[in-house]
Order: sequence, then structure tokens, then C-alpha cells
Amino acid sequence: MADSLILEVHDLVVNVLTGIYSQETHLPQPLKISISATLDIADRYTPDTPLDASKNYMTLKEAATHLPEGVHFTLIEAVADHIIEKLFDDDARISHISVKIVKLAIAEDGEAIGITMARSRK
Repeated sequence: MADSLILEVHDLVVNVLTGIYSQETHLPQPLKISISATLDIADRYTPDTPLDASKNYMTLKEAATHLPEGVHFTLIEAVADHIIEKLFDDDARISHISVKIVKLAIAEDGEAIGITMARSRK
């Protein structure tokens, strides 16, 4: 297995215009979004290694929380796809991204209902 560095941001709650049913389409609904991004690893990380040897994990958070304003995503798959494309465009060192989205509004007993989309750079 090759060495890799996986940056992660988990359980961000973001209000997103999404859904196909009439009760979903007029108001944003809360989604719990988690992102894992695999990128090239440096040979070594020492106490004085600069940030550009890695990646600022806040860019993962921003990709999930700064979605296009006023855009209605019919499917949560489109939300995941948007996040993945934004992160691939942001940094060529990212080789793989996984985005998990849970629709909080449809849970009745605390269950997690949603999707996980994973893509490798083409």
C-alpha cells in the first residue's frame, strides 16, 4: 500500500436547498456532511514543516459550507459531486475524495440515511 495523507472533516451540519418532494423544495434542509481527501504525502513531517507540505483542512470545510447561494440541488448526490469537483479543482495533489451526506430531516429514530460518494482523480 502506498503512503498517503488523508485530511478529514466530519459531521458538518449545513443547510442546503435539496430534495424532490414538495415539502423539501421550498426551504433549506440540514445535511450532515463528512469529507475525506487523500493527497500526496511529503517524505517527512518535522516540527517546522510548512503548511504547503500538506493542505489546510479548512478548505474541506469551506467546500461543504460555501455552496452556491440560491441553487436547488435535486439530489444530495449533486451536492457531493459539487464538493468533490471543487476540491479537485482547488488542489492537484488530491488523488481521491470521499463525501458522506446524511439527511437529518428524514431521521425518525436517530438513524443516518444518506449517501457516500467517492471519486479518484481521472
